[in-house]
Amino acid sequence: MASSASDRPRIGITTYLEPASWGIWKRDAALLPRVYLDAVVAAGGVPLLLPPVGTDPSVLDLLDGLIIAGGCDVDPGAYNAVPHPETADTRPGRDDHESILIRAALDAELPLLAICRGLQMLNVTLGGTLHQHLPEIVANDGHRPSPAVFGRTEVKVEPGTLTAQILGEHAGGDCYHHQALDAVAPTLKVTARADDGTVEAAEVDGHDFALGVQWHPEENPEDLRLFIALIDASRRHQS
Repeated sequence: MASSASDRPRIGITTYLEPASWGIWKRDAALLPRVYLDAVVAAGGVPLLLPPVGTDPSVLDLLDGLIIAGGCDVDPGAYNAVPHPETADTRPGRDDHESILIRAALDAELPLLAICRGLQMLNVTLGGTLHQHLPEIVANDGHRPSPAVFGRTEVKVEPGTLTAQILGEHAGGDCYHHQALDAVAPTLKVTARADDGTVEAAEVDGHDFALGVQWHPEENPEDLRLFIALIDASRRHQS
């Protein structure tokens, strides 16, 4: 069962499975940038890591909310597309893992926040497709200026949406991606776009809190509104 309403909500966060090194060791490891953990803690939650191995959707019974984290390119095979030359470092096992968790979370009405790749996975899981190399669509590299350098995105939010309720009608933040939503899944509603037309936020119809953003809100510890909203929704779910 989920924790009682007096406890801090338990927030599961999906992780990477990547080659890593620490001390004298070089081995595969489940990884997650610390900024996700700090954001959940600062917003009032308890972070729990969900590695992409041994996937079992019943783990969601232990959680009060779920974050689908950013990361590598989504495998085009997940939406029946031919790989683009710029699509690289895909992890089909992670795609499958996150799709299972996304579907289970929606079925259970578990509050869900999907970030960057997470928004892309949310769209693909629900039947949408992706632009595999965004610079070909928007004719600039602003969403991923150079390796390991974040861009800055400003977005216009649709009024009357959950996204607007949390962020107002103008938002944005650090971004780092070269893929983005193309065909939007039938049950997904676009709630924010960048000036160049890129889908920057979307919500799942008919759910209290199932929201994805294309930027990285965890990178700005001064603006925790999305994480606080997730924690608030998770408290409602607890009760």
